[in-house]
Amino acid sequence: MAKVQYYTPEKFEELKSELQYLKLQGRSDMAKQIAEARDKGDLSENAEYDAAKDAQGLLELKISKMEEIVANARVLDETNIDTSKVSILSKVKIKNKKNGMEVVYTIVSEEEADLKAGKISNSSPFGKGLFGKSVGDTAEIQAPAGKLEFEILEISR
Repeated sequence: MAKVQYYTPEKFEELKSELQYLKLQGRSDMAKQIAEARDKGDLSENAEYDAAKDAQGLLELKISKMEEIVANARVLDETNIDTSKVSILSKVKIKNKKNGMEVVYTIVSEEEADLKAGKISNSSPFGKGLFGKSVGDTAEIQAPAGKLEFEILEISR
């Protein structure tokens, strides 16, 4: 059974659009490729046909995975997010206790994570370390560089 993932309304719509595109346009394009390969002669020795059938199998696998993701997706209403503790879709301002550097991250699902945009996954070491903390708490995060300590300065949405 797939695990439930939480998404912003925008990301959920993006996932549904991608799935719809794969089902309609992707399958249509794949059928054309198979038909073109079939027209080239003997199927038993037609490498192009075999490749097109393999690509079709991969497309169907991707569609199946996307359907599972969409079926297990939960859309979060940002207005109902509790800002007393760090949770999914919380915007967290933290301060590195060692060097005093302050950073703001938004906690999101794995699929939405984008470090350049300041979005970190709730399943990453940072996301796990910050989850459930309140303003003033210290989060100890085990990073590749060693154990880091961060003070939670602010939680918003």
